[in-house]
Amino acid sequence: AQGPGGRVRALKVLSEDPAYGDAPTEGIRRVLEQELGIPLPRDVPLDTSSIESIRMGTTVATNALLERRGERMALVVTRGFRDLLRIGTQARPSIFQLAIPEPELLYEEVIEVTERLLPHRPTCDLPESGSLPVIQGSMGVSLVLQTPLDLGPLRQELCGVRDRGIRSLAVLLLHSYAWPEHEQRVASLAHELGFTHVSLSSSVAPMVRAVPRGFTACADAYLSPCIRRYLNGFQQGFRDRLQVRVTPYMGVPVLFMRSDGGLTPMDQFSGASSILSGPAAGVVGYAKSTYEEGDGTPVIGFDMGGTSTDVSRYAGAYEHVFEATTAGVTIQVPQLDINTVAAGGGSRLFFRNGLYVVGPESAGAHPGPACYRKGGPLTITDANLCLGRLLPEYFPYIFGPSENQSLAPSASSAPSASSAPSAPSAPSVEEVAMGFVRVANEAMCRPIRALTQARGHDTSRHILACFGGAGGQHACAIARALGMSRVVIHRHSGLLSAVGLALADVVHEAQAPCALPYEPESFPLLEQRIRELEWECRRALREQGYTEDQIHTDSFLHLRYSGTDFALMCSAKGHPVTATSCGAGDFLAAFLERYHQEFGFTLPSRPVLVDDIRVRGVGSSRCGARNLLPHSDGDPPVEKITQCYFEGGYRETPVFLLEKLGWGHSINGPAIVIDKHSTIVVDPGCSASITCYGDVSISVGSELPRPIGPELDPVQLSIFSHRFMSIAAMGMLWGSYGDAMGQLWGSYGDAMGMLWGCYGAAVSNAPHIPVHLGAMQEAVQFQLRTLGDDLQDGDVILSNHPSAGGSHLPDLTVITPVFISGTPSPVFFVANRGHHADIGGITPGSMPPHSQSLLEEGATFLSFKLVRNGTFQEEAVSAALLAPGSIPGCSGARSLQDNLSDLRAQAAANRAGAELVMELIRTHGLSCVQGYMQHLQDTAERCVRDLLRGFWSRWGPELEAEDSMDDGTPLRLRVTLNPQGSAVFDFTGTGPQVLGNWNAPRAVTLAAIIYCLRCMVGQDLPLNQGCLAPIRVLIPQGSILAPHPEAAVVGGNVLTSQRVVDVILKAFGVCAASQGCMNNVTFGSAHWGYYETVGGGAGAGPGWRGRSGVQSHMTNTRITDPEILELRYWEHWDVLGGTGIYWEILGGTGSTGIYWEQWEQWEQWDILGAMGYTGSNGGTGSNGGTGSTGIYWEQWE
Repeated sequence: AQGPGGRVRALKVLSEDPAYGDAPTEGIRRVLEQELGIPLPRDVPLDTSSIESIRMGTTVATNALLERRGERMALVVTRGFRDLLRIGTQARPSIFQLAIPEPELLYEEVIEVTERLLPHRPTCDLPESGSLPVIQGSMGVSLVLQTPLDLGPLRQELCGVRDRGIRSLAVLLLHSYAWPEHEQRVASLAHELGFTHVSLSSSVAPMVRAVPRGFTACADAYLSPCIRRYLNGFQQGFRDRLQVRVTPYMGVPVLFMRSDGGLTPMDQFSGASSILSGPAAGVVGYAKSTYEEGDGTPVIGFDMGGTSTDVSRYAGAYEHVFEATTAGVTIQVPQLDINTVAAGGGSRLFFRNGLYVVGPESAGAHPGPACYRKGGPLTITDANLCLGRLLPEYFPYIFGPSENQSLAPSASSAPSASSAPSAPSAPSVEEVAMGFVRVANEAMCRPIRALTQARGHDTSRHILACFGGAGGQHACAIARALGMSRVVIHRHSGLLSAVGLALADVVHEAQAPCALPYEPESFPLLEQRIRELEWECRRALREQGYTEDQIHTDSFLHLRYSGTDFALMCSAKGHPVTATSCGAGDFLAAFLERYHQEFGFTLPSRPVLVDDIRVRGVGSSRCGARNLLPHSDGDPPVEKITQCYFEGGYRETPVFLLEKLGWGHSINGPAIVIDKHSTIVVDPGCSASITCYGDVSISVGSELPRPIGPELDPVQLSIFSHRFMSIAAMGMLWGSYGDAMGQLWGSYGDAMGMLWGCYGAAVSNAPHIPVHLGAMQEAVQFQLRTLGDDLQDGDVILSNHPSAGGSHLPDLTVITPVFISGTPSPVFFVANRGHHADIGGITPGSMPPHSQSLLEEGATFLSFKLVRNGTFQEEAVSAALLAPGSIPGCSGARSLQDNLSDLRAQAAANRAGAELVMELIRTHGLSCVQGYMQHLQDTAERCVRDLLRGFWSRWGPELEAEDSMDDGTPLRLRVTLNPQGSAVFDFTGTGPQVLGNWNAPRAVTLAAIIYCLRCMVGQDLPLNQGCLAPIRVLIPQGSILAPHPEAAVVGGNVLTSQRVVDVILKAFGVCAASQGCMNNVTFGSAHWGYYETVGGGAGAGPGWRGRSGVQSHMTNTRITDPEILELRYWEHWDVLGGTGIYWEILGGTGSTGIYWEQWEQWEQWDILGAMGYTGSNGGTGSNGGTGSTGIYWEQWE
């Protein structure tokens, strides 16, 4: 709290206490008591005459969402889309979890309303389209009114919902972002019928894409009534109930922090914008206090709490995202870009599979860590206490069953060190605790690298701003691991969210959809709409008492390249108006700069489109400057000397109280600085100084890393596991998975990155699409065998051929061998695989359902040097991609420039990943890095052997299963187990290859095996070559699983792979069969192609029901939002009725979709699926599923 003269009072109260009803009111009461010097009874409403303003953040909405304690609500949706949010993106949350949880939907009931709007195009070929009225929506969006809104039946259904006790509604009508009138009429009817809250998707999230907009509307309807009740209760604690301020000169302004880092008046605070209210205030706190405008050094925020750690970045402007998922609900509103990792002070500690594991399980507030004396588990807090980094005498006596005891150091060292993974010598308790702390530090470094390295920023050129109760104990070690040289810890770091509230600005945002190209002809309309939105923002801020000189606005355009779905919200700040730019700024220059930073290149000839216009109005905070401390001379006072454990053993460590330290005091590490709300550890080799504001600034010494040999150290193994996984994921985020160009990578997610050792053995991967598992290592090993000494530094290899480890031709694998000085052969490989929308062949999309040879399926690359001596071979690869056009009935790649852009992105992703591995090698040496690559493979092998031994003891040495394809081709499997944990997967008896395209290359079967093994292990383990080390695979040559090199295989990847998985899981008795295919839909013309997969059902198992309308097993791609594809594709999306049981447990069912042909250029539509005749197998003693049907209607004029 800030009093007269800028005096600051800092205090904490418990969020829940039986002594008072509301924590914020209690805090205000205590502050007023201190300021006024008089007692204020708790049962008497507070007088507000001494209060200038109140600023608050709250976790009410977040907690209600996490605990599912929001308002009962119903969803009103366009008829035919009742299951749209249930299906969502159709991707399952965890690809290796066979028991797929049902989505926790916020609504209780769904009401379908008769109405239909469709995007209007002159080439639209919809039946009767010529006679339908055309509506002009927002900013260039034209719509066809196919079906008028019918409120009659809706009235009856709303009355029924109301009578069942529901008073809150969310309304999601397709394309309401552009024309909200239908939603507004529904809202008027609902209010008339007595509904107390209605959230319109067109109001809470006026952006294209129905699924996230619908989720946002539901979240708002679910949470806003909770917010209103909380605010009403809060107002009861004040004499005038904090009446909403009607003029700048009446009432107490009460402002709440939104997820975007701006304050908003209490009456405008809503559920959808409040999810990150608490964390957002912390970001504002360090941004306003640590970032220095003149210096410009960017800052990483590091907020370590009890259950998780939040990281964020500030470089002079807040970094926002416009879609994020919290508690399983996707919210499409501006939010600060805060990445969370499940590692905090309360994270539990485990030894698993030879690895030190921290979290994600948490001890929670109750019982809390072991040292809380309530029987809780061991946590990071216990590890720090064991190491002497937390001092019980400086903690309040609030622990134990009666909450009157101190922390218990003995409980933190209770486990025997012998329970640690095997090592050359038994570790001490302190060494075990230190190991867990180091592993936790590495886990917390991963999201920081994702915010920096993955986006083209140098992590070492940042300041680490540490806050939160637990962060000070880890700040120096994390900064050192990331190469940072400075840590800043605010004087009130334990209360930094409150500091942020005091420093935050009041914000009003206005947004409008747009459907215009960014070109001179559109500039007048864009400029006019920006002016209108700016006026709206300024008016709202003036009404809150801000003058024009206190208000500034920032304008943004949501821009993307034509033909992609990846849009960037771009400000023209720093890009002034030019002769060829929009009058509001050079947004194109800003877009190209950001795009190049994300992906390493731009697309000069590609048109740029505007999806949305956004204006952010800011009323500058009127809080005063920070108070300066008096300069202190002499040495800082030492409270005591304690023993604290660091690398190498115990060190004498002086302890200081922050409140006794003044400006100018310096402290050399090791040292501990105690604050009322946090403990700061200054590591050896670091030095801390107190700034003029009382903050702790730590200079992190560049201490040389402790030498690590290639011999197995369980702690180092755990750390290297994190690093290798981070490298594999980094390549995906930086390049291919970030969607440089490909629709199928950015919104669809059909891509994967991996890291290999020098012999082509997989070390780590970023598992996104299971069918790529196992298959990619075959591709790398093939190139090693084929090219051998011809592999040169500066080469990048392109491959997709089934005999070269390919799965099907559209999956292009880009492999980069990495050399170091003095080595004649590669020391490791990085690679990624991404599905290209079209690479030629007989049908658009390169997924023909009736191909009979590989030549008909598109361009092939056996061992093609995409980059030679550092030069991208554009001419040669273009010729190869266009080569299928020389075959009768075939076309070359229909979107050549897209292919070239995607291939450049894949190569760039490999470069990023390779540089991260080289950084590891420079730090630890080649032999050490390669040694730990092998150790991780050995760890995976042990896990799989343990699994197989368990099945051997349970089921015996022989397991068998059989299934068949739709044409009757048998798939037979015999698994022979032994007590050593080895297994032979023998597919002898499987039918011969077919004159169709559901032949599957050997790599696909290997991918299916490794996927099934990982699912059956049931816990995290490194996915690498070690998983297959105990496995011998026998596949008869010439069979459907080992076809001739020129056999058609496009269906093997998407059909047969699923059936192989079903056969393996059936042999092990794990679960019933899935839908048995990926339901591939492709369409297009001579100039473009599109590819989509449709989720079906996942099989049930012992103790769990199957899941409907979801991707299963070997795929986990996301389906494209219906509004994005409305013009071209479906108009109806639903889940079928249930079929299939496993011991009376229902299996999952499929989805239905209706597709309309609406493009006159659309020349072909195909579906590639299976189970059309046979249906899926059930489990033991159960019925199977029904078959699938694909029907296409064509309307001819």
